[in-house]
Amino acid sequence: MAENRAVAYMEPGKVEVQDIGFPDLVLRDGPGVNPLNVGRKCDHGVILKVVTTNICGSDQHMVRGRTTAPSGLVLGHEITGEVIEVGRDVEFINKGDLVSVPFNIACGRCRSCKERDTHICENVNPDRPGSAYGYVDMGGWVGGQSEYVMVPYADFQLLKFPDKDQAMEKIRDLTMLSDIFPTGYHGAVSAGVKPGSTVYIAGAGPVGLAAAHSAQLLGASVVIVGDLISERLEQARSFGCETVNLREHSDLGEQIEQILGVPEVDCAVDCVGFEASGHGADAGESPAAVLNSVMDVTRAGGRLGIPGLYVTGDPGGIDEDAKIGTLKVRLGLGWAKAHTFVTGQTPVMRYHRELMSAILSGRAQIANAVNATVISLEEAPRGYQEFDQGAARKYVIDPHGLVK
Repeated sequence: MAENRAVAYMEPGKVEVQDIGFPDLVLRDGPGVNPLNVGRKCDHGVILKVVTTNICGSDQHMVRGRTTAPSGLVLGHEITGEVIEVGRDVEFINKGDLVSVPFNIACGRCRSCKERDTHICENVNPDRPGSAYGYVDMGGWVGGQSEYVMVPYADFQLLKFPDKDQAMEKIRDLTMLSDIFPTGYHGAVSAGVKPGSTVYIAGAGPVGLAAAHSAQLLGASVVIVGDLISERLEQARSFGCETVNLREHSDLGEQIEQILGVPEVDCAVDCVGFEASGHGADAGESPAAVLNSVMDVTRAGGRLGIPGLYVTGDPGGIDEDAKIGTLKVRLGLGWAKAHTFVTGQTPVMRYHRELMSAILSGRAQIANAVNATVISLEEAPRGYQEFDQGAARKYVIDPHGLVK
């Protein structure tokens, strides 16, 4: 039987590459697996040889110790792979298919899935609607930062690439379809971006850069990206965004006014989440800072897309409220300005096929926008360290050396 190596969270600040069991079509007991999911048969699933799997900012929240993730949890919810085994109930996916895996695990049978809300599937996580691979409190489905992984509900979930050779030529772009590109796009769509819009993107990490590129694809006239790290802002400028350095300039509205002539935008996207920092040289962590600032600079009647992660449990929260996800959000301001808020996981399947077409046609250049950087599985711990230090890169793990 083939061996299997995987990236596992060990303790705050530490991941390591370990030998784990080769997957089969049953969800076995292990770190983070919900007891009610142990032994769950997945004859509707497949085994993938992982071609690419990406490091996500959501993974970093766990690695920093900002969640209740257990030691030994195998990480990774951004997966692209080749099918090497199919379950007996799989009809339309075949061995040899090259596929993108939505990070949301969805059954295709429940009310939410039938209404295209695959991010809140009701049948895959015994604790609450919604699930993901390799993530805390998401049911315990084993992560895909590994050589091989099991994926359930294959016929419903998997996006098959029409031509394997063409797909491998564009694999640095296509690997973003599992999460980051649809997430950024969902943030822009949720914010109501349309031709001519002025848009503020909070955060120049990979999701923020993906949201900025998505806003451009949707026809925005000006995309402004704010962050605290100069290198990330330079990456945003590389594909035509305006930028605001919030470490150097604490007044966001004033900086927007210098760009647009008015201190507000039509819509905004929060790509930071609960580990937000205040603005200014000496500012520290302030988990509601981004939410409050985007309300402040978005015009009355505007929309706010919030793909940035917020949690119900944060052991490292700055106060007792923050530790349970209770933040000091100026809801009265949002109410007074009649803002629309859209939050939650991204329903990847709502977008991934059309975004695949945009990539294959050359219309979307998402790998360049997020500075996709390919590393080996053994280099993953270094990738996590560099990403945590603010590197302006999207790390793509290539477990089998298949990426040119």
